[in-house]
Amino acid sequence: MMHNKTVVFFEVEILDAKTKDKLCFLDKVGNIFTFNPQWYPARQSIRLDPKGKSLKDEDVLQHLPVGTTATFYFRDLGVFLTEYAGPLLIYLMFYFRVPFIYAPKYDFTTSKHWVVHLACMCHSFHYVKRLLETLFVHRFSHGTMPLRNIFKNCTYYWGFAAWMAYYINHPLYTPPSESTHTQTLNIQLHIFCQIGNFSIHIALRNLRPPGSKTRKIPYPTKNPFTWIFLLVSCPNYTYELGSWLGFTLMTQCLPVAAFTLVGFIQMTVWAKGKHRSYLKEFRDYPTLRSPILPFIL
Repeated sequence: MMHNKTVVFFEVEILDAKTKDKLCFLDKVGNIFTFNPQWYPARQSIRLDPKGKSLKDEDVLQHLPVGTTATFYFRDLGVFLTEYAGPLLIYLMFYFRVPFIYAPKYDFTTSKHWVVHLACMCHSFHYVKRLLETLFVHRFSHGTMPLRNIFKNCTYYWGFAAWMAYYINHPLYTPPSESTHTQTLNIQLHIFCQIGNFSIHIALRNLRPPGSKTRKIPYPTKNPFTWIFLLVSCPNYTYELGSWLGFTLMTQCLPVAAFTLVGFIQMTVWAKGKHRSYLKEFRDYPTLRSPILPFIL
């Protein structure tokens, strides 16, 4: 005996949560639909009410309190861009010595030390890279971020950026008395790890198809920077640590060292959690790997 299942289609209207302008109209939509404007998923918040809570990724249209003609409201969260754009702009304010930061006689003056200019280039490159990766590389597992995390992360990144920038760009800043050769090695370490971090992000991106939350075991690719996967579960954190270690040695500034230490502690917590998750989820996960530092941690 055959049972015919009735297929229910919806008409879905998407409005801007702030302006109430119509963004799009979708006809003959099934139980699940994806709204995919130019913003990456982590910036998208779909709601039944302009001031209501965001819907979850797994919510199904038929189970929501809507009729066959549904109206949803879209809000751009812009969370990760805010986290990373802030440090970039804050550091540049100190670098250009805008008024009200240092004594008036130093307004819009420049440092005579080449390390200060190099540090600005490295810091700016790091956060420009993060912004571009957020826009074009990363695929996030969760479509939204709790509000408390936004404030916590922004306070962390913005606060440390201001603290570092104040001392590195201070008119009385004294650069390290190391040889040019030693400083070259520090710069090379920073750049090498930045490239490595980017390579790992690309490798992780390629593991997850667009719109999917599928998890796979990451393995080394033809890119030599990914070969560290043989020994480490989260080499993106390993490279991140290395790049800030190079920046610390380059500037020899206490706030930078503090940022590197705090970042290392936090990344270690994340790496251990992800490592345990890999071991629990995959029975054939390589046992030789450590969470963040090969054979150590």
